[in-house]
Amino acid sequence: MNSKIIDQFIDHLWLEDGLSKNTLNSYRLDLNLFSQWLNKDSKKNILDVSQADIQEYLAFKFPTSKSRSISRLLATLRRLFRYLLRENKITIDPTLEIQSPKIPKSLPKSLSEEDIESLLAAPNLEKSSGLRDKAMLELLYACGLRVSELVNILLTEISLTEGIVRVTGKGSKTRLVPMGEEAVDWIKKYINEGRKDILKQQSSKYLFVTLRGKAMTRQAFWYLIKRYSILAKINKPMSPHILRHAFATHLINHGADLRVVQVLLGHSDISTTQIYTHVARERLKNLHESHHPRG
Repeated sequence: MNSKIIDQFIDHLWLEDGLSKNTLNSYRLDLNLFSQWLNKDSKKNILDVSQADIQEYLAFKFPTSKSRSISRLLATLRRLFRYLLRENKITIDPTLEIQSPKIPKSLPKSLSEEDIESLLAAPNLEKSSGLRDKAMLELLYACGLRVSELVNILLTEISLTEGIVRVTGKGSKTRLVPMGEEAVDWIKKYINEGRKDILKQQSSKYLFVTLRGKAMTRQAFWYLIKRYSILAKINKPMSPHILRHAFATHLINHGADLRVVQVLLGHSDISTTQIYTHVARERLKNLHESHHPRG
């Protein structure tokens, strides 16, 4: 019975919100673990769950979970029970009076502009694969893309004359992002000098390709960026997502408005982008200290 309810809820999320496969899998995993706990300890149906049951489950999870994981789990349970309430399958939402744990604000890890320059200079431009990697790094930093967005860009989604890329983000939402001259120049060079050599006689609809004629996987690009960070002697945590943070941080450092950054990053809610306000505050503080007579 519980598995059927979970399946129906996941189908609802997919139809109503168009959530990505990875997000839906996270929801399903959380709910399956909750269902297993219910079956093991009390043989309860999800429809009969009380506030006390949820509090007991959170207490069970708390010793082995971080505050952020508990908060995500509670958000998943809230969505499930609000859905069941709307469907008239329950009469009371058992999550209604349960508070989320306080999550300490963590600042996004970022890289300096010097770090970025070193990273972008790391690929071997004598090789076709090096041209591809250089173009990928330039585009990732120029547009603040998620790695899944980067590896899935199609040839038809790039306009080199207008300098714009059409990006498909979370929930299949699309946005147009300017690439900047540097990224455009390297993509042109890669298409003209590297891509055909990598593909040989194969064809592919994807912009960035492997020797097998396929799109690069997220995992493969993650390994590439780690390798280039070692070559560039960057002794800091490195991942594609950290480049996305660097994009946003450097934009704000140079005076970009938070709303503009929100649109470029593809955040549906400004609250997601507000984690970068610390950068803006720090910049204003430094400007005040530098230029105000009483600074």
